[in-house]
Amino acid sequence: MKSLLFTVLAILAIVSGLVNAQAADNYTVSRTEYDQPDFQGVWNFSSNTPLERPERFGDREYLTPEEAIAIRTATLAATEAGLDADNGVGTYNTFWFEMAGRGDNIRTSLVTYPANGRLPPPVEGAVAVGSRAGIDVSGSRPVRFMVGGVGMDGPEDRGLSERCIVGFNAGPPFLPSAYNNNVQIFQSRDNFVIMTEMVHDARIVPLDHSTHIDDEIRLWSGDSRGYWDEDTLVVETRNFNDMTQSFGTFAAPQLGTAYDKFLTERFTRTDEFTINYEFTIEDPSTFTDKITVQLPMAKVDGLLYEYA
Repeated sequence: MKSLLFTVLAILAIVSGLVNAQAADNYTVSRTEYDQPDFQGVWNFSSNTPLERPERFGDREYLTPEEAIAIRTATLAATEAGLDADNGVGTYNTFWFEMAGRGDNIRTSLVTYPANGRLPPPVEGAVAVGSRAGIDVSGSRPVRFMVGGVGMDGPEDRGLSERCIVGFNAGPPFLPSAYNNNVQIFQSRDNFVIMTEMVHDARIVPLDHSTHIDDEIRLWSGDSRGYWDEDTLVVETRNFNDMTQSFGTFAAPQLGTAYDKFLTERFTRTDEFTINYEFTIEDPSTFTDKITVQLPMAKVDGLLYEYA
């Protein structure tokens, strides 16, 4: 019975995605009092689409409807698997984990460039600077990865998220993690504000055509400036410090330092319930080519609360 229920839910999600895709062609974006596209509200960027394309898909950019249903069914079923009273309690239960994306995405990978859906090779000498999912590793300061560490002699030996400096899905850019994949957006005429749930950081993006701060000033989240490209908000971020990684995820080793990273994000409303979020990373000190990632953000009818 559960298997049938999961299959029905998966089919409804895929059909809904196809309907929404057709509706997007006729969508007229809602606007603020300043005649700008309205992005205000709470948005979720969860996804069960892998960052890199599995090799079995070759050059295929999209899943078939049948494949999408099968994958979503298996993902939903996994939330109920292995629930045994004799097992240890672990940490969080599956109620808290976001096992499937709220937005519609039938891509075979979140990476859309390079065309093979996989990260480009790192440049010679670029260092892998992280651990996998919180395992301590040998290394030295600065610790540029999120969770885990290189020792326990002081706080500087621990990961950035353990120290609540940078959330492990807070970006920029945004990449889904197991939970708390939410942001709240506020707008005024001259500023676009993105508040992340974890670790409740607010990134204020000026829209007044001001120049970036001096190159000598380096920040954990960089320095962002935005502008409108018709109905798409483009945000360019530079001036990252060298104490965080160029690119990486919570569950995989991070690469390089962010010092030379240039990030371009694009926010586009595709319907009343969806933002298409796309970012491109250019970092010649770490990667041999640029990286472009695309994922949907789904509207959430709710509030953000402090992550603690």
